[in-house]
Amino acid sequence: MNITRNNSSSLFQGDSPFGKSEAYIKLEQLGEGSYATVYKGFSNLQNQVVALKEIRLQEEEGAPFTAIREASLLKELKHANIVTLHDIVHTKETLTFVFEYVHTDLSQYMERHADGLDPRNARLFLFQLLRGLAYCHQRRVLHRDVKPQNLLISEIGELKLADFGLARAKSVPSHTYSHEVVTLWYRPPDVLLGSTEYSTSLDMWGVGCIFVEMITGMAIFPGFRDTYDQLD
Repeated sequence: MNITRNNSSSLFQGDSPFGKSEAYIKLEQLGEGSYATVYKGFSNLQNQVVALKEIRLQEEEGAPFTAIREASLLKELKHANIVTLHDIVHTKETLTFVFEYVHTDLSQYMERHADGLDPRNARLFLFQLLRGLAYCHQRRVLHRDVKPQNLLISEIGELKLADFGLARAKSVPSHTYSHEVVTLWYRPPDVLLGSTEYSTSLDMWGVGCIFVEMITGMAIFPGFRDTYDQLD
């Protein structure tokens, strides 16, 4: 196992050990997206396993706006049902978010229970999802991408909202946002039709879709191609 030893700049003042890449060890790759790679890692500071979301920086463009938004929101959102952001490491090439490590996600969990979850487990997950979203909504934050892949499940059955890259603090008095939010299967009809005026109901539609999927083992509105196919 090799420690990544870039010349990192600390986001903390003084001699704080946080914000430094040498504090973390990459163990294995967990997944890769369009602008970030997620690793299972180990924190020498906390002596525990963590998740490292490594975002590749473009020399001219810098950090993606979604990453900046995710960091700013998670810094303020502290709740048992929201994934914890422990640290941020900034180097010339990458921006790395250090999250608590959570065992699996709801999508993977449901794949192991193809006929639907035990009603008691579905009820437990639903309660935790609603509690986490209520905390966000009370603080005027919309998640905007509620789907099983963004709901992490710990080994003891704790559900945690993750991936706040599309999340947004609700502006006042304007309620106009982008309609390019939420994976198609969990996107409400008005947003599919291009509406940019929505509120907490956007997240709650996704909750309803996920609840049905947990009970039946099947997505309730599985479109396969594009927005028009999803509406059909």
